[in-house]
Amino acid sequence: MTVTAKTPWERVSGELPMHLDYFMGTMFEAVELTARNHPDLPALEFMGRITTYKTLVQNIENCAKALKTIGVRENDKVTIALPNCPQAIYMFYAVNLVGAVANMVHPLSAEKEIEFYLNESQSVTAITLDQFYGKFENIRKNTKVVNIIIASVRDELSKPLKAGYMLTEGRKIKKIPKEAPVIRWKEFMDMSRMCFYDYKVARKAEDPAVILYSGGTTGTTKGIVLTNLNFNALAAQVVAANPIYRVGDRMLAAMPIFHGFGLGVCIHTMLANGARCLLLPRVTPKEYAKKIVKCNFVAGVPTLFEALLRLPGMEKADLSKLKGVFSGGDSLSIELKKKLDKYLADHGASVTVREGYGTTETVTACCLTPPHMHKEGSIGIPFADTYIKIVKPDTDEELPYGEEGEILLAGPSVMKEYMNHPEETAQTLRQHADGLTWVYTGDLGVQDEDGFIYFKGRAKRMIISSGYNVYPAQLENIIDALDFVQMSCVIGVPDPYKVQKVKAFVMLRKGVPANDETREKIMAHCRKNIAKYAMPYEIEFRDDMPKTLVGKVAYRVLEEEEARRGEERMAGAAD
Repeated sequence: MTVTAKTPWERVSGELPMHLDYFMGTMFEAVELTARNHPDLPALEFMGRITTYKTLVQNIENCAKALKTIGVRENDKVTIALPNCPQAIYMFYAVNLVGAVANMVHPLSAEKEIEFYLNESQSVTAITLDQFYGKFENIRKNTKVVNIIIASVRDELSKPLKAGYMLTEGRKIKKIPKEAPVIRWKEFMDMSRMCFYDYKVARKAEDPAVILYSGGTTGTTKGIVLTNLNFNALAAQVVAANPIYRVGDRMLAAMPIFHGFGLGVCIHTMLANGARCLLLPRVTPKEYAKKIVKCNFVAGVPTLFEALLRLPGMEKADLSKLKGVFSGGDSLSIELKKKLDKYLADHGASVTVREGYGTTETVTACCLTPPHMHKEGSIGIPFADTYIKIVKPDTDEELPYGEEGEILLAGPSVMKEYMNHPEETAQTLRQHADGLTWVYTGDLGVQDEDGFIYFKGRAKRMIISSGYNVYPAQLENIIDALDFVQMSCVIGVPDPYKVQKVKAFVMLRKGVPANDETREKIMAHCRKNIAKYAMPYEIEFRDDMPKTLVGKVAYRVLEEEEARRGEERMAGAAD
């Protein structure tokens, strides 16, 4: 790739190289190299328990041997439905070591969603926590999964914490029958003793390694296939964009491992570069606040930072250790950034919040505000070796600086494909005359003459609630599947904490009563088929739906109606 013009990073910083050298092995090999150089350095911290890099690699290798023992082979898919806990890290890299592909799934997904993820990926093995066993067992017969591995948070706790856990959280978890056809985590790891050789499979940088899920360009859930190079490139780019980073720095790994932001930035980037990951399995503002004072780098979504601002008891918190605070997952409002920057300064931090942008099709991040320069309303400039251009939507016609168009991305973190969707892959990944393969994001933006990008909105229909992408069309299909529903429409309603919350408008078939009993039937159906974060907070029955000229439900009319209601409520409260 030959590019003579300076990249935005070079123009702004004058320091960073135009091109970076990327580790061309696997993700595991990148971490293994770190462990060889820094064996006694802490790699993971989980509820006070430290795991060194040497022990991390040993546990990964034992996990890989156990996977080999139960029959996982090269290119098999292994579903990981875990929160941020040590077992998730061991399994993720062990899958990579045996040449399989890690299928990353939200553990709070509804039963039918889990069934879809298992079948879409054709997973042969799955791992989840004991508290989610029931969901997997209920749908197991509808999949090709051979082995289900059950982990528990208590397995990775020190003895004092384990006793406390069993008296509190542990008591709430329904016991798994002794005869259940599962492999407990300790039994699974013991199986490593039965494998003596051939568990390490040689893989290339361009080989598939991870599947993350997103709505793609149409809002239909698709598996995004990412390679070893995609993740290793991101690891190099993030560190290059943070020259203040040093080996041994601490990252608060609160963003979930099934999300590109959490997996790519908070886990792999850190472990490939000798940092310590403080794993937070369940993110609450209180837990986040307790850990943030110990960290050098933190990442979060705007809703989490908003909650942090409101948290009592933080008056004397010392945030002077912070070297980087990153916001992603949704747009950070100008007002919230100002509040956060003041909060950081008032608590001894010498840094401000840096906003980034990316898509799951590029692992997660490809654009970040430089550490020393900020432009109001901007989401930053592209990473080294990443290129962004603004085009007339759905074309290759590049627009002048300052004109709004579709955001296109190119670089070493661009996905391999959408799994099982060649047509949409071809629609989203397009090669231009410059020889680069560009991702058509469906997002709208503007670029200025310094290379700074300004996010202007989404061309595709999507709700972002607490940093999670929610696709209305999917929810409408689920609700419309009920035989007593004529049609539905799902919209995002502005919310001061979640940014948006989900509301469903439902038109019932003739003769069906619009009462609480019917509403509860719809909600029960949703609970079985929709993840908790995407659940409607309200269902409003309508006798009719507004229509467009071509007969589709005019969801924008409903959004405008809801906005007017919100304004009226605020005006009433002010009076």
